[in-house]
Amino acid sequence: MKILIAGSSGAIGQPLLNLLKPLGPDIYAITQSEAKLKSIESKGATPLILNILEREAVFSAVDRIKPDVVIDMLTHLPKEYTPDAMRESAAMNAKLRIEGGGYLLAAAEKSGARRFIAQSAAFWYAPGPGPADENTSFAFDATPGIASGSHTYAEIEKRTLESGKIEGVALRFGFFYGPGTWFHPGGNVADQILKQQFPIIGDGQGIWNFVHIEDAASAIAASLLCPPGAYNIVNDSPSPMKTWLPGFARFLGAAPPESITEEEGLKTRGPDAVYYATKLRAATNAKAKQLLHFNPRPFEWLKMG
Repeated sequence: MKILIAGSSGAIGQPLLNLLKPLGPDIYAITQSEAKLKSIESKGATPLILNILEREAVFSAVDRIKPDVVIDMLTHLPKEYTPDAMRESAAMNAKLRIEGGGYLLAAAEKSGARRFIAQSAAFWYAPGPGPADENTSFAFDATPGIASGSHTYAEIEKRTLESGKIEGVALRFGFFYGPGTWFHPGGNVADQILKQQFPIIGDGQGIWNFVHIEDAASAIAASLLCPPGAYNIVNDSPSPMKTWLPGFARFLGAAPPESITEEEGLKTRGPDAVYYATKLRAATNAKAKQLLHFNPRPFEWLKMG
C-alpha cells in the first residue's frame, strides 16, 4: 500500500511515521524543509520536498507516486498558543487547509487513489445537551474565530466525504497533548501555566476534548481500512477547564492557575478565549471505539487529582 502524507513534519507526523515505518519506502512524506529530510528518512519513509500551494507541482508529484491513500494533516499553527498568535496564523492556516488541501484531494482523485484522510476538529461543536456525536453541527454561530474555523472544517469535510470519486475519512481530533504539542512539559501552554499566564475564565465550564498525540496517530493508522465517514478522535475524559487546567498545573508541579471574570477575559484575551473557557462541548468517541477499535490512554493529568 502506497501512502502519501502531507503534514509529516508536525507533531502528529512524527508518531505517525513511526507507526507506519514497517511499510518502508512505500510511505511518502511531504515537507518544505530540507532540514527535515534526514528525520523522515530515519523513519523509513521517502521524503518529498513540495510546496503544497503550488497546484501543478502537487498534481505532478501525486501523479508520479500514484498513492493508494493520501493523508492530509496540513496545518499552520503558531509556536505560542495565545489569542494574538492564533488570530495572526488563522488566515494562513485556512489557506493551507482549503487551498493546499484542495489541490491534494483533487490530485488524489485524478491519480486514482482509493482513500483520502483529512484532519478535522472535535472541539467546535454547537452547544446542546450531552456529548456531541458525528451528526452534531459545528459551532457556526460562535465567536468570530471559532465560527470561521467551523466553516473551514465543514468545507474540508464536505469535499472529502462527498467526493464521489474517492473514499473519504474525516478524523475529528480533540486538542493534542503529549510530545511536540503545546500541552506537554516544555510546550508553550505548559510554560504559560508555570508563569501564571493561563487563567481559568469565568465559571470554567467549557468542556475540552483532548487526545494524546500518539493515540491520534494510532487512529490515523486504523483509518486506512475503516468504513468511510467522520470520527471523533478524543479521549475518554472530556473535561471542563476548571478541572483539566488545575490538573495540568499539578502534573507540571505548578501553582494553581488564577481565575478571572468573563469581563476580564474579554478585555485581556478576547471573545474566542472566553468561549473556549465557558461554552465548549464534550464529544463522544463511541463510533471510533466501535469501528476503529480506538483505545485512548487514561488522561494522565486527571489521575493526579
